[in-house]
Amino acid sequence: MNLKRPNSNEAVGTVNRSRDVVPMSGMCSRCVDGCKGACDVWLASFRGREVLYPGPFGEVTAGADKNYPIDYSHLNIHGYACGANGLPDGVAANPDTAVFDDVNTETDYGWDIKVKMRVPIFTGALGSTDIARINWEHFAVGAAISGITLVCGENVCGVDPELKLGSDGKVVSSPEMDRRINTYKKFHEGYGELLVQMNVEDTRLGTAEYVASKHNLETIELKWGQGAKCIGGEIKVKNLERAQELKKRGYIVLPDPTRADNIAAFKDGAIKEFERHSRLGFVSKEGFLEEVDRLRGIGFKRVTLKTGAYSMKELAMAIRWSSEAKIDLLTIDGAPGGTGMSPWPMMNEWGIPTFYIQSLAYQMAEALKKKGMRVPDLAIAGGFADEANAFKALAMGAPYFKAVCMGRALMIPGMVGKNIEKWIKDGELPKTVSKYGSTIPELFVTYETLKEKYGNRLSEIPVGAIGIYTYTQKFRTGMQQIMAGSRNFSLKSVSRNDLMALTPEAAEVSGIPYVMEAYRDQAWDILLE
Repeated sequence: MNLKRPNSNEAVGTVNRSRDVVPMSGMCSRCVDGCKGACDVWLASFRGREVLYPGPFGEVTAGADKNYPIDYSHLNIHGYACGANGLPDGVAANPDTAVFDDVNTETDYGWDIKVKMRVPIFTGALGSTDIARINWEHFAVGAAISGITLVCGENVCGVDPELKLGSDGKVVSSPEMDRRINTYKKFHEGYGELLVQMNVEDTRLGTAEYVASKHNLETIELKWGQGAKCIGGEIKVKNLERAQELKKRGYIVLPDPTRADNIAAFKDGAIKEFERHSRLGFVSKEGFLEEVDRLRGIGFKRVTLKTGAYSMKELAMAIRWSSEAKIDLLTIDGAPGGTGMSPWPMMNEWGIPTFYIQSLAYQMAEALKKKGMRVPDLAIAGGFADEANAFKALAMGAPYFKAVCMGRALMIPGMVGKNIEKWIKDGELPKTVSKYGSTIPELFVTYETLKEKYGNRLSEIPVGAIGIYTYTQKFRTGMQQIMAGSRNFSLKSVSRNDLMALTPEAAEVSGIPYVMEAYRDQAWDILLE
């Protein structure tokens, strides 16, 4: 059984002509001379490397759709008929005190200085892609008013058209980075924080020094990789001069925009865009510990790490070295993940899937704890979009995993809100929206709540941010219901005992008891007493 259908996917704009395809290759069973398209092989015959990337760039986010043998749907959540864990001190459990609407969904992370979040989710890295830049105001304000952490991804300074560098090649001024930080701070209320991510180029440009000195940020994030890819970040550039400028700044730009043949091809119209790539990072224990010390020396109170779906060896490196470095949050991103711009074949075919990598991380955390070492606070990422799977991940990883990182699921509400506002102005509300109303106050169920809280400042909140807030409130309520059903009234009481595995394979990978074995001893004691 093939776990994915290769050689055609909407993400890269390709389809098979035939309804019958070869499972291994994805090619049509009957490939006809004269076919007008458009599978991957057909399109790559004249558009070449363009077929590697989801598109159109800047307008879509894409998520790999390989169907792995085990995922979080192979777990179910236990419900109980008695008890109430995690109630405030001094509160006795009874039907009047154990009310789902009172469940506390707050979480926190940090080695010494904790960061609180109102719900246990935060955004994926929103970096130098156009979709992050264009929608930043919606994403940033939405995260701030929702009380969750926002990750400003890699390369933001490096691709800033107005970037100014000093004689030493370091950032002197980056209006785009300034905009991103100030937008979040404008509505930040003490819950969550802004993390700025650094890769190889960011380190060379002095991004950490810039955001520390100008914006007094408390936290910086190092990046080893992500679940969508293990190579450096990419964007597309449609302007020749812009591509040449990025190459001068030290980026890898392909096709090389300084070569005469590529310049000619661009002018002919054959090359329509260039790719800007970041470099591969190289990590060592000594270098990592030194870099963490350097960043703390700059003035950062917290240092976090984002690592991708690398092998078990790199996972062990991340967890052990993060413990020694006293990292404040280690986010582990499983395959396949989503993206604004990553190679589609890589997204589907590389890396350890989320369910498996979190199971391994739990085993390693347990081993480290038994060794007498403190395990850093952990977060898991890679394909999450709802509160049920988020609860499963937090329970499966308890007590080490504090939050779930969500990429596209927290971007979509921002784009929906932005588009609803545009559709209203243009008089083009689709029926899927207009059946609920025709004005912003009618359409968004949280509008009046935000109006009461912010008053006249509500006009400063973009509609996309209202969308993100509305989504997080749905997420919070759904999480409260699930937690109350499992008799957990705060996240600190959630445990692996609250889960059952629906298949023997899921039980073997995760260590969660198989459904026919979970609580068997207690059940038989009750039955036969």
